[in-house]
Amino acid sequence: MSERIQRGSAADEERPISVSAKLGRLQFHRSGKFRVLQLTDIQDGPKVASDTIRLIEAACDAARPDLVVFTGDQIAGYDSAYTKTFRKRAWDYPKAGATNPAELDHTRELVRGCIRQFVQPLVDREIPFVVTYGNHDFQCGLDNAELDAIYREFPGCVNPAMAAPEQTGALAAQPADANGLLKDQTAYACEPGTFALPVADVDHKRNVMGLVVVDSGDYAKSGGYGAPSQRALDFLDAVPAAIGAKSLIFQHIPIPQFYDVLKAVPSTTAYAIQGYRSFDGACYVLDEDKTLPGGYLCEGVSCPDVDCGEFHIMKETDGYFGLFAGHDHRNGFVGTNEGIMLGATPTCGFGSYGPVPAKRAARLFEFDIRHPYEPRTQLLEFGDIVGKPSSRKVYTFAMSHVPTNPGDAWNLLRKPGTLATIAAGFAAAVASLGFTGKRK
Repeated sequence: MSERIQRGSAADEERPISVSAKLGRLQFHRSGKFRVLQLTDIQDGPKVASDTIRLIEAACDAARPDLVVFTGDQIAGYDSAYTKTFRKRAWDYPKAGATNPAELDHTRELVRGCIRQFVQPLVDREIPFVVTYGNHDFQCGLDNAELDAIYREFPGCVNPAMAAPEQTGALAAQPADANGLLKDQTAYACEPGTFALPVADVDHKRNVMGLVVVDSGDYAKSGGYGAPSQRALDFLDAVPAAIGAKSLIFQHIPIPQFYDVLKAVPSTTAYAIQGYRSFDGACYVLDEDKTLPGGYLCEGVSCPDVDCGEFHIMKETDGYFGLFAGHDHRNGFVGTNEGIMLGATPTCGFGSYGPVPAKRAARLFEFDIRHPYEPRTQLLEFGDIVGKPSSRKVYTFAMSHVPTNPGDAWNLLRKPGTLATIAAGFAAAVASLGFTGKRK
């Protein structure tokens, strides 16, 4: 079922492309399988780290995905290259100097060049992809609609060309925009970064499941992180009826219910992690009764302070079987809460903080048509599929240990052994120097 294309200068090196791309729509294979690859938190400046590209290439080759999902913070909008158009918060726009057309054009070219680097492995392999946004993408000075337009310039981007008009009742399907790769794919659109894609059976007679990407917002005016817009929440309420099957949600920022797959423990517990903001009064470890083996919790789950009701919608509609997020670069786990999968995927990037280089990863989902709501998922880790980092080893060590909030230094100290204490001290020293790579 898989077609192969030649890539690069080695004529004998062949790469399988997406089966769905060959068929022109997202659907299960004759084998009964369907694969998705999640990439999150590339979070780099105009020059993307070479190890990030190596990981994306290796993950695509290992997974042979039907679709790649980028779940936000592709762009490090705070990078010094965007100083003249930088927006710390969405409501800061417009600001002095940011409306200069020449400066915004310069930012667009830098962003376009950045995107080209990390989507090129997909373009080379003819793999369709979708994109949603995080809390750093817009900070470069371009809003999500402008970023969407740039992504759609690249072959394989399936983001709908425009949001559907305001509707009440049933959602209307529209063609997806995949520059020829998914010519027969439909989409249900809400707003840039929020839309739904049905996945059909082998004979394209019914929808087996849906894939929904959600713009989870950026920051709350009251402090902490934001949440999806009301329009996005209304859209999530309507999607199950439109698709006629359950869906899996991908977004950037996790929801408060992620704490329900953790277990509160005494602060003296080895490897305990302090919670974030409204959860910072307790320390946590993964609840082994609610999470799959092999997961890890290395920082507090950074979710909104206030529950926006997204999980309630997932439950009440009975239209969703899981939600996977990024944002917390050092977390990689999958749990189940009230029958719904909740998963954290670590950064795949080397331009910002994260776990040790070997643990930076992409997440593979393999769906089986016999039980599509119970996908097999695993992290494709840099150390396993690539090897050792190519350069900047001291830099990547600092990125792996620098605190992102005051509780992180204490988290490091809870790791048993003298080495952990040294690492925590080093991290605190780096943080005191204003290490810009620590942003989340």
